[in-house]
Amino acid sequence: MKDMISIVLPAKNEAKAISAVIERLRSLWQDAEIIVVNDGSTDETAAVAQAAGARVVHHPYSKGNGAAIKTGARAATGEVIVFMDADGQHDPADIPRLLDKLNNGHDMVVGARQKGSQASLGRGFANGLYNRLASWMTGHKVEDLTSGFRAVRASKFREFLYLLPNGFSYPTTSTMAFFRAGYSVAYIPIHAAKRIGKSHIRLLRDGTRFLLIIFKIGTLFSPLKIFAPVALAMFLFASGWYGWTWAHEGRFTNMSALLYTGSVITFMMGLISEQITALMYRDNK
Repeated sequence: MKDMISIVLPAKNEAKAISAVIERLRSLWQDAEIIVVNDGSTDETAAVAQAAGARVVHHPYSKGNGAAIKTGARAATGEVIVFMDADGQHDPADIPRLLDKLNNGHDMVVGARQKGSQASLGRGFANGLYNRLASWMTGHKVEDLTSGFRAVRASKFREFLYLLPNGFSYPTTSTMAFFRAGYSVAYIPIHAAKRIGKSHIRLLRDGTRFLLIIFKIGTLFSPLKIFAPVALAMFLFASGWYGWTWAHEGRFTNMSALLYTGSVITFMMGLISEQITALMYRDNK
């Protein structure tokens, strides 16, 4: 599959690490297309990458990691695209394992970081929470929702470019979109090394953003799993309030009526959203 592979590395101010990453890739995959998307770097990232033999695509200013991924996906000519970080965290020697799994009939293979690969205890806990929430929403075991190291079939990945955000949550969105479309997603265990240079992710800011993205994509993936529990909670609260007011005041209150009405409306919104979601993922072929 060497002549069909494009390797995309989004990069912002990664001059310290990117040369070694590209040289390692070249030593293992001489015929692969290596694309570095320079996301408005203010250092020598672009020049270093080009000198190392990569094809460099430029953003005139920083648009975000997700935007760089989309640019790389559009520029890639291979039938298979491998996305990986440019900061030295991902080992190019793991790429054959991703491709082997892809050849077994999968459409996306994700490198799932094992214990000891998380940048901090807090980030490891947050990722574990995201994985459990995403597993519940999709009905499939999600081993690493936020890993940026993955191999995909280019034609299928491009179907969802319009859904991908420009920030750091492209892995979240693409994984859940693949599940929703009925495409096969698999995982292989990897160890992520400590990055070279300074991270662009801020735990509080981007952690909150990841959590919001999960619920946002949850409404795109399976809206009833969001709306139905809310509707049920409102219905139960309305019933409890009705029971209490009837026992103490002998009457049916406006609050109970409001909550019952709200629960029905919320559930109906979920049903309508489910139909809209089905239309979004209809087969256009």
